[in-house]
Amino acid sequence: MTKNTKFRQRALLITMLGIMLTFCMAFTMKKGDKPVYVFGLAASFNDSIVYYTEIQVLDSVSLDKEGFLPRRELYSYQLKNYLEYELKKPNYTCMIYFSENKKKLEKEAVKVKANYQKSNSTTLQAIEPTQFTFKKAEE
Repeated sequence: MTKNTKFRQRALLITMLGIMLTFCMAFTMKKGDKPVYVFGLAASFNDSIVYYTEIQVLDSVSLDKEGFLPRRELYSYQLKNYLEYELKKPNYTCMIYFSENKKKLEKEAVKVKANYQKSNSTTLQAIEPTQFTFKKAEE
């Protein structure tokens, strides 16, 4: 084989791989799909600390026809399990807030945290994304 033939074969292979990659990527997100953003909040009657997560993007998730996050209870359980098993903080009630509009969710997060900051008896504690991130709920 000559150098020219090897070059053509490699160029053809790279072109075909590029076409296949483009084809596969076209089907990963449907037209019109938007990213879903989420943050969590955990409070307990037995503790003055209220934990919250930063706003995160849920990978490969979309809202249902009614605008709800499918299997949202599983995201609450993820946060609850993190608190119980990693931080040894049982008996927390966990809430999930979600939206396709990040700005709207940021405003909601500020409002919710402000309600807890009004009380002198509670302390807000951030859970860093390096410590905890939401994972796509398995079917």
